[in-house]
Amino acid sequence: MKAVALIRYLPIDDPQSLIDVELPMPEIGVHDLLVRVEAVSVNPVDTKLRSPKPQVESQPRVLGFDAAGTVEAVGASVTGFKPGDQVYYAGDATRPGSNAQYQAVDARIVAHRPRRLDAVGAAALPLTAITAWELLFERMPFSPDRGGDGKTLLVIAGAGGVGSIAIQLARRAGFTVIATASRPETQAWCRAMGAQHVVDHRQPLTAQLKAQGFHQIDVVLCLTDVAPYWTELGELLAPQGHVGLIVEPTTPLNIGDPFKAKCIGIHWEMMFARSRFKTADIAEQGRILARVAAMIDEGELRGIQHESLSPINAENMREAHRRLESGRTIGKLVISGW
Repeated sequence: MKAVALIRYLPIDDPQSLIDVELPMPEIGVHDLLVRVEAVSVNPVDTKLRSPKPQVESQPRVLGFDAAGTVEAVGASVTGFKPGDQVYYAGDATRPGSNAQYQAVDARIVAHRPRRLDAVGAAALPLTAITAWELLFERMPFSPDRGGDGKTLLVIAGAGGVGSIAIQLARRAGFTVIATASRPETQAWCRAMGAQHVVDHRQPLTAQLKAQGFHQIDVVLCLTDVAPYWTELGELLAPQGHVGLIVEPTTPLNIGDPFKAKCIGIHWEMMFARSRFKTADIAEQGRILARVAAMIDEGELRGIQHESLSPINAENMREAHRRLESGRTIGKLVISGW
């Protein structure tokens, strides 16, 4: 089968950073689906895994997490899926990735894709939707159904992939949502996702928020390096508030006062934890994706795909990585077709 892989970890401008390869078809386990991949999206984690390192792989390494495709075969213990089903999923960091024509994936982290979306639209959603859902509704003590009523929520980096779906889930839950974005086009995107207010993260946040009537914030989702914002967030967050993190900070953080004095909850989210550690509730990720698909089909959420390339090959994958590393992408970038 065709795949896009790496042998060496190189800068994205090097033609050998991602290469076209031919690989054997994957074998499936008893809990697995064999999926014919039709579209994939690129995430910051892909660029971090591919970034320059000294080691060399003995066999081609296939990256990629988000995928949408069609079930070709099912493992002996699989229920709820059959060949021909159209599915979407975010994959497993411990297994070969989605940048291949066929992928073996644990059925428990898979769901039927939204009927309203084609493969391109569906491939943009899984990793970001699971990340935002787990952070807001599992790591933090909020219900997805009106659990944010009367509360304010600030999304730092609102125009990115996770931000785009987090804004929507938070609005649906009843939060008053403020997003950060620095360019006219990203500010417009955040508003289109449902943010009622937008501020510029390149400027101090406190003065901008106070000018819009917000003197304290109940919940902050920081979807980028939190280090530049940490001191200010300690002052902005309300007593017994919550801050959610998904990116390793570049400098050590003081988690004492005012965070301690205010009893602020600090929550880490890593959506690969369930699949990596094979937790007893691994199937919860499939259930989250099924719930998100239903919300899409009911018109409660919208897709977050903003750009697309075709076909899936090393040249387009390098271009996708290049765009993501520029820091100027909006929503999600999807690559489709072989």
